[in-house]
Amino acid sequence: MSSSTAPQLAPEVMRLSEPQRVINTFVAPSRTFIDIRNNASWWMPWLLLSVMSMLFVFTMGQKVGWERIMQNEIAKNPRAVEQFDKMPAEQRDRAMDMQVTIGKVSGYMSPLILLISALLIAAVLMATFNFGIGATIGYKTALAIVFYGWLPSLVTSLLGMVTLYAGVDPDGFSIRNPVATNPAYFMDVTQHKFLYGMASALDIIVIWSIVLMAIGFSSNSKVKRGTAFAVIFGWYIVVKLIGAGFASAF
Repeated sequence: MSSSTAPQLAPEVMRLSEPQRVINTFVAPSRTFIDIRNNASWWMPWLLLSVMSMLFVFTMGQKVGWERIMQNEIAKNPRAVEQFDKMPAEQRDRAMDMQVTIGKVSGYMSPLILLISALLIAAVLMATFNFGIGATIGYKTALAIVFYGWLPSLVTSLLGMVTLYAGVDPDGFSIRNPVATNPAYFMDVTQHKFLYGMASALDIIVIWSIVLMAIGFSSNSKVKRGTAFAVIFGWYIVVKLIGAGFASAF
């Protein structure tokens, strides 16, 4: 049989390795999310995010100290400050020790907290896209999209560690907003709680993640990219409004 009459085989789709997926999330995100159609694994981004968050937590403990971190958080809540001031010295010390323990344990449990958060968010987004817009996205696919979409958080942790090693003022450090990636970083939370909460929503790293997740959901369904972004950003704003309102009221 001549080469001119030989049947033409379809070119084999080049699948990405896990490291290639991670790199492409930052430089060519569509390639990563299209590859999720072939293999909806999510362990690599979860592992990277977990390791980086643990390193950040360790750095905070070394450069700021957990007692100072919790004192800074208490100082942002006038009611908490008033309650601590009314306590006898011994009771105040016990209460602070409890806060430090809770903060430290929560910090080092960040990989588990990250996993639980992703499981819940993936379920909500999958239900919204499938039942609200008529997409057909599987849960494992949604979970992989969420985890790869969160990879820009590595930048936040890295910037946070650089800032801490550069000599950040421990008295001004905030575990809730450690890096100047949103306008709230420059605001006083005690003066404008609701405005602070909404300003923190304008975080360039979070918006970057939302864009990535929008690419992911549109790449794995017939949903337009703009619609996908509106859905995810809409959920994000709803959550921030509830959080800001709760903080302002209580």
